[in-house]
Amino acid sequence: MSQYLLLLHETPADFAQLSPAAMQEIIESHRAFAGRLAGRGQLAGGEKLCDDGGRHIRVQDGMPLATDGPYAEAHDVIGGYYVITADSDAQAEAIACECPHQGGGRWIELRKIDAMA
Repeated sequence: MSQYLLLLHETPADFAQLSPAAMQEIIESHRAFAGRLAGRGQLAGGEKLCDDGGRHIRVQDGMPLATDGPYAEAHDVIGGYYVITADSDAQAEAIACECPHQGGGRWIELRKIDAMA
């Protein structure tokens, strides 16, 4: 069995106009999705990421440089992730298709994790 990373891409403005009730509905849909995966033994981890954008670390002139980003006006940010287990690429893709994150400009990047050990 392999592990896969589901990166949840979104535009920061996607959620800006939602009512508290609509946001709660999204949260509950993710809880239900995670619960189904956990019940099947296919959830290895996952979290929502903070909205502050974090920091970008790049090497400039041979030295690490940390800058703010991405910003709220960014076209695309990663809002969260799931780590899942699956028997095949096809099964991982099917699991990703179940994820409630899709639609309205939101999309999922599915990456197989290459175990380092």
